[in-house]
Amino acid sequence: MASKEEGSSRSTNPALDPDLNNPDNPGLVFAQFAAGCFWGVELAFQRVEGVVKTEVGYSQGHVHDPNYKLVCSGTTDHAEVIRIQFDPNVCPYTNLLSLFWSRHDPTTLNRQGNDVGNQYRSGIYYYNDAQAQLARESLEAKQKEFTDKKIVTEILPAKRFYRAEEYHQQYLEKGGGRGAKQSAAKGCNDPIS
Repeated sequence: MASKEEGSSRSTNPALDPDLNNPDNPGLVFAQFAAGCFWGVELAFQRVEGVVKTEVGYSQGHVHDPNYKLVCSGTTDHAEVIRIQFDPNVCPYTNLLSLFWSRHDPTTLNRQGNDVGNQYRSGIYYYNDAQAQLARESLEAKQKEFTDKKIVTEILPAKRFYRAEEYHQQYLEKGGGRGAKQSAAKGCNDPIS
């Protein structure tokens, strides 16, 4: 039975609850990022040694069980996110943070390139205090590279993750976008388009 204290941290809106899922195997850890359209972000993380699984979806909004069309309407406040399962003995969380910063412009509010809307915002959504601390430290370090712009990346606890529709999963690896399959092989550094 849940204690009174535990019950009080849960919302009546499931979308606002923490992400309480567990990784597929013991020893794996979750990470969650928003960095614009989730297709290219996912492919970049798929290529990382130690990343065991990637899923794209929606999080940080206020609507339970959203879909792509609803998220794109701008009314749910969800971000397009990638949730990663990784082995921290092979891939430290700091490696994931480095890739996150390299994949997008963290100084543009609610947009990445031609993709505009709050679903394309920059965010790091942490699962524990250690991830929160490392995320904040990485933001401070990255900010030093931008002397004339402020980073707008939000750093918040991971909320409930809603897996996106199946056609979005591994979209570029399956040949989505321009119709050519792109490699998700570990270590691959082919351009992502």
